[in-house]
Amino acid sequence: MTGQIVIVGYGMAGARLATELHSRNGDRKVTVLGAEPHRAYNRIMLSTLLAGRIDEPDVELAEVAGQGTDVRTGVVAAAIDRAARTVRTTDGDRVDYDHLVLATGSRAVVPPLPGLDPAALPPRVAVFRTLADCRRILAAARTARTALVLGGGLLGLEAARGLATRGLPVTVVHPHPHLMERQLDPAAGEVLAGTLAGLGVATRLGVPATGLATDDDGVRLALADGTRLTADLLVLSCGVRPDTDLAAAAGLAVDRGVLVDDRLRTDDEAISAIGDCARAGGPTGLVAPAWAQARVVARLLTGEEPTARYRPRPVVTRLKAAGIDLAAMGDPTGGPGEELTFTDPARGTYARLRIHHDRLTGAILLGDNPAVGTVVQLFDRGAPVPADRRALLLGRSLGNAPATPAASPALMPDAVTVCQCNDVDKGTLVRCWRSGARTVDEMVAATRAGTGCGGCRQALGGLVDWLSEVDSVGTPR
Repeated sequence: MTGQIVIVGYGMAGARLATELHSRNGDRKVTVLGAEPHRAYNRIMLSTLLAGRIDEPDVELAEVAGQGTDVRTGVVAAAIDRAARTVRTTDGDRVDYDHLVLATGSRAVVPPLPGLDPAALPPRVAVFRTLADCRRILAAARTARTALVLGGGLLGLEAARGLATRGLPVTVVHPHPHLMERQLDPAAGEVLAGTLAGLGVATRLGVPATGLATDDDGVRLALADGTRLTADLLVLSCGVRPDTDLAAAAGLAVDRGVLVDDRLRTDDEAISAIGDCARAGGPTGLVAPAWAQARVVARLLTGEEPTARYRPRPVVTRLKAAGIDLAAMGDPTGGPGEELTFTDPARGTYARLRIHHDRLTGAILLGDNPAVGTVVQLFDRGAPVPADRRALLLGRSLGNAPATPAASPALMPDAVTVCQCNDVDKGTLVRCWRSGARTVDEMVAATRAGTGCGGCRQALGGLVDWLSEVDSVGTPR
């Protein structure tokens, strides 16, 4: 396809699409409009930045500019003229397009609490969504002695653990009876709360917040049971909402996201939508689906694969917080099949598996379990589970036999996905090695593996170590 492609949004979805288009040959002009004033960054790593384990340059994504790509940061798209095929910006500029891609992401939800104005948050109150939010939290944390986090979902717990890592006593207030209720069952939530307590994060569960007061001395959060919690800093993590204002104002179909088909096209053939703003089937708020959607759109717009279609895949949720190992996938709490559970609260360990027709349909693994890699592989591939289920549940078989059928890279089939975020399998990494990549960093540069949540970096290291050994005696298989 030739012509002008405009991408509205320079987050992880929009930036990846720009990169995908840039890497393909063709006569096209790509313009990216990013509302945030800085270059694209890895939003998943903000919790690691909050914890002080990395610095801001470490969250930046590779810049894409030149050779037909025009990236404009700090530029807000104000309106779409579908008839004229132009995007008007808030500074009065008009950008023509032959095809428009909306990658506007989502916005943090500010709860309707008395005393809280969503349009003007008090200095000691912040949401946790963007790099600017992270900077705001870090600035307040420098002088804070205590912190509250409203919301016990994935992001809320990552924020709480990050602040606790900086030495702040943190209390998480969650209106539901247990933490991460979308991914965990009550038993797992209870074990997780115990693990957090040992890491300096207290929890108040099943109690909604009813009001907020702030002054120079800090924040006071009123709860439905009549208690009041005080702190120097309050972080709001109450969910996100797809940013569909631009699409809705242009008359595109919107229902909990911009409605798209399996080509990621809206009801206007000249407009696509990807990432958190798109309702494309499957989960949102995760990097792997957004990047998969970017690949599909790039293949379609460049004519590389005219029949490309987006097919949602099962996803694995990982909690990225120091001292906590948690993976949740599928639905382990319902449906047909056999169920296996194991809990050891004293060690912070919990496991629950659901197996139907010898396939893993859901799992929760919390704490140290050597089988987590194999469980993820089995779930992702839909492969048969081993006859000895205890190897998956406990991380070991009877007699302390090896825990996993693919614990060694040598035993992993080439089709096994090593990097979930970028859909990179073992075979691709082996071919990369054969082409000359000899370190983890070289593997990452060549395949993008490890550039999402970073959870596969250890597996990449193990694969490189294995290839280093077997390459001295023969070509790896």
